[in-house]
Amino acid sequence: MKNKYIFGGFIIVLFLGIMAYLFTQSNIKYESNFTNIKSSDKTVKATGSWVKEKNYDMNREQNTFSFFMMDENGNEMKVVYEGTIPNNFETATSVVVTGSFKNGYFHAKDILTKCPSKYEQKSVQSSSL
Repeated sequence: MKNKYIFGGFIIVLFLGIMAYLFTQSNIKYESNFTNIKSSDKTVKATGSWVKEKNYDMNREQNTFSFFMMDENGNEMKVVYEGTIPNNFETATSVVVTGSFKNGYFHAKDILTKCPSKYEQKSVQSSSL
């Protein structure tokens, strides 16, 4: 009978430990100031735009994709992602990368792109007769 209580208590403690771990992992904040990202070692979601003038690089041997992002204040940072270029990257209006800043660049675990909506109202020029 005593072993059942010990086993039950162990299961409850294990469950609470797993829940605490999952809660801390989902507590990732969005950051749009790259100065704050560069001074932090935590995992963040960095939001910004792709610096098209600097293009991007695909390294097929190492299976990495790298590019430069700019924040709303004009600060740039290099992003390296282990994987292939995301769909619609070249037409993206903004980029969200999840990862951390180490060794002089942002190590991205995930990349999300926001593309222009086909439902946005386009400017219509009226012609005068």
